[in-house]
Amino acid sequence: LIITIMKILINNMSNYFKAALLLGTITLVGCEKRLDIAPTASIADNLALNTEGDVLVTLVGAYDGAQSAAAYGGDIMVLNDVIGNSTNINFTGTFAGLSDAYQTQMVSDNNFARDTWAACYNTINRCNNVLTAVAKVTSSTAKKNSVEGEALMLRASMYFELVRLFAKFVGDGDYATNPGVPLVLTPTGNVTDANYPARATVKAVYDQVIADLTKAETLLPSSNGNYVSKWAAAAQLSRVYLMLKDYANARDAANRVITGSGKSLAANFGSNWFTFINNAGATPGEYLFSLKVTAQDGTNSQNTYFGRAIGTIPGTAGRSDCKIRTTHINAYENGDFRKGYFTLSGGNYYTNKHLDRFGDVAIIRLAEMYLTRAECNQRLNTTVGATPLADINRIRNRVGLGSLIIVTLADITKERSLELAFEGHYLIEAKRLQTAVGTLAWNDPKLVLPIPRRETDVNKNLVQNAGY
Repeated sequence: LIITIMKILINNMSNYFKAALLLGTITLVGCEKRLDIAPTASIADNLALNTEGDVLVTLVGAYDGAQSAAAYGGDIMVLNDVIGNSTNINFTGTFAGLSDAYQTQMVSDNNFARDTWAACYNTINRCNNVLTAVAKVTSSTAKKNSVEGEALMLRASMYFELVRLFAKFVGDGDYATNPGVPLVLTPTGNVTDANYPARATVKAVYDQVIADLTKAETLLPSSNGNYVSKWAAAAQLSRVYLMLKDYANARDAANRVITGSGKSLAANFGSNWFTFINNAGATPGEYLFSLKVTAQDGTNSQNTYFGRAIGTIPGTAGRSDCKIRTTHINAYENGDFRKGYFTLSGGNYYTNKHLDRFGDVAIIRLAEMYLTRAECNQRLNTTVGATPLADINRIRNRVGLGSLIIVTLADITKERSLELAFEGHYLIEAKRLQTAVGTLAWNDPKLVLPIPRRETDVNKNLVQNAGY
């Protein structure tokens, strides 16, 4: 039984960890009975991923990797909201790595940067294993396409987050020559010189992300339960194009999601959260890309750092690290439902978005697609899908605000900042719109995460970011 269980786990891991796991299994079984087994340094690919079941288990492992606290379990979004954000947040946490990020005083061995890098590449390696063995999925063409699309979507998402956090942003110098992050597109097996790649250019990383997401959108089904669908891939693709200032493609991808997904904005803004407390764990209909969190599995580190245990609301939890400043709350208009979507506790305000201990981690909501379509149409003087005014009024009306008569680009970007506040957009939006982060310019090197020191110590081909 132990060997069977461990075989399943091994199938779900990169070759880096297989030897240690196998040796641990041998030791464990040896407590019951002496076995004459020669230790193995690694497991051959033809043994590790030999059946459709093996591939499916490994795909679940890729989701598990993406769900880790250091990745889409919340830390990616937390870092984007906390770094340099003294305007909106009073961070009082005691974790040095996150405190240093907040104060833009990170060093090369910052543990949050280190763990996010490792979690993303761990997930990428699992996706690469799936993609290499996807031909083993033979039960149906639809299943094979879905598995391939899901792995491509997750791999692209990890690279997208890595290049935005660990490299210069698009618009800061020449992105065709600026160093991005290493592109690893095949499974990592036995360690050789090939496992020490240099940093690909920012453009090369974005090109790969677009290629993966474009293919994923064509392969994925429209509905896929708790797993990613074609609309999640299209929504992520819209985000990518927006970062590249390719407004036509960003608009068109957002429009495909709005018109094709069958989803609609929730009538009540607040119903997008408290998914476990109020909705028995049901995923809100407005979510396009999210990860489940349950009492048995998963992490929501947005709750960890932004949440707080409120005595009058059972099921709430958190470290109370991120207190919301009144400066941010006062930015909302009177009558805006979102202005009151904060809880005053112990003399400080906390966003209600992350009070639920087991709430889903929302990565992309439909509201973002309306905001993207509005901005891109406004910039391009087009009306694909709807006018910018109609899209912005749809967002405003949902939270109890009256319709605007005319709309400007500043109106749209402000609406975006308020609607998506504390969902992991602050730093990225400042860089995209080239606005200051506190006292720092949008392209200050302190706003780029360090390549983890343990990576540069081992891989001499990695060039460290400026200032570290």
